[in-house]
Amino acid sequence: MSERTMPLIGDKFPPMEVQTTHGRMSLPGAYAGKWFILFSHPGDFTPVCTTEFVAFQKRVPRFNELNTKLIGLSIDQVFSHIKWTDWIRDTLHVEIEFPIIAATEAVAHHLGLIHPGKGTNTVRAVFIVDPNGTIRAILYYPQELGRNIDEIVRMIEGFHTAEEHKVALPANWPKNEMLGDHVIIPPPTDHAAAAARKGQSDCYDWWFCHKKI
Repeated sequence: MSERTMPLIGDKFPPMEVQTTHGRMSLPGAYAGKWFILFSHPGDFTPVCTTEFVAFQKRVPRFNELNTKLIGLSIDQVFSHIKWTDWIRDTLHVEIEFPIIAATEAVAHHLGLIHPGKGTNTVRAVFIVDPNGTIRAILYYPQELGRNIDEIVRMIEGFHTAEEHKVALPANWPKNEMLGDHVIIPPPTDHAAAAARKGQSDCYDWWFCHKKI
């Protein structure tokens, strides 16, 4: 079995020095104490990626409220990133405020961002990293499908809610078809606690209880 190099959920984000449009940065140290979202894109000056960058930038105020920073990545060179973001500013009147990594192929391969069948283009990946530098979620998208940025915002909101209240979140939270905006209470760990939950109005059964926060 070959040695795994690509990080997984629960792993620490691998330390790396990267060149960005904001200068050289050390990851994850540059974002110590903050959540950060590293998202890769196949290439600069491409239509789908352009729509994604505009969508991410439009949501920067909400990400800031959630103590979350954005950082983009592709294997294009820094001058290409600069010219592309200049084009976005001049043509679409949107200033891209977050840095973009000009990744070496070694960095891209280490993060699992190069698909063997797609040449040297980086895939659409998203790494959500918590303030301790732990990878909490990884998402992958095909080249032809742009990301739903609101879902990424929802995930950060969900992580904050789950950690603050020690709960789990249902499908489509906070607009779940069964529970609305309620959250799920962790299941009991002993017989007495399970028995106490039976018949409660906010429980479908002893192992499935919910509440509003």
